Amino acid sequence: MNPAPPDLTESTEETPDRHIRSFVLRQGRVSAAQRRFHEEGMPRWGIPYQQTLLDWTTVFGPLRCAAPKILEIGCGMGETTAAIAASQPENDYLGIEVHTPGVGSLLKEIATRGLTNLHVIQHDAVEVVRDMIAPQSLFGIHVFFPDPWPKKRQQKRRLIQPAFVHALAQRLAPNGYIHCATDWQDYAEQMLAVLTAEPLLNNIASDYAPRPSYRPQTKFETRGLRLGHGVWDVIFRRTA
Repeated sequence: MNPAPPDLTESTEETPDRHIRSFVLRQGRVSAAQRRFHEEGMPRWGIPYQQTLLDWTTVFGPLRCAAPKILEIGCGMGETTAAIAASQPENDYLGIEVHTPGVGSLLKEIATRGLTNLHVIQHDAVEVVRDMIAPQSLFGIHVFFPDPWPKKRQQKRRLIQPAFVHALAQRLAPNGYIHCATDWQDYAEQMLAVLTAEPLLNNIASDYAPRPSYRPQTKFETRGLRLGHGVWDVIFRRTA
């Protein structure tokens, strides 16, 4: 049996460029199916991290050059990402996920659904956005149910922070959107405050937005509702 694909560093320390990782990778079980789809799918639908800008035409092909490009950060086990890509074939999607089981599951979804408008990068989203995504090249950005890091001392690890939101806003085309969702109220409040403070973004609602039809109810949302949590969607657009 082949060994599980290697994961990224398990360090929780700051990276050399001084950003704090929003994730911690631990040794976890990778199922045989996840391993197989990871090994077979990454050469087809995976994009290696690199310190050069992505060429969207190379990724999706010249016939898709006019298709809106949407970035999804934190694909989890891939069901929601694949469902959105399947329901919106006119758009091209790039998913970012660091955990090997999730990447394997997402690649299985791509293969079994026959999706041609979805690719994946297995790497730290902060570095991917910084190094690989050109300014004003995205129509949309999804950040659904990121790790809430609920303890006060952990909250510096939350993904939605001013510097990263500014970088995301710069990558949006005029009128492009960023859509965040969480089932932790204090994180929702932080998301709303950080996005509101970003001068390149405008809220499409007075505060929180209704869940759009393109975002299916995820298993995390279902779990949160079962536990009595609320669910909050925050949607902003890039200024024209």
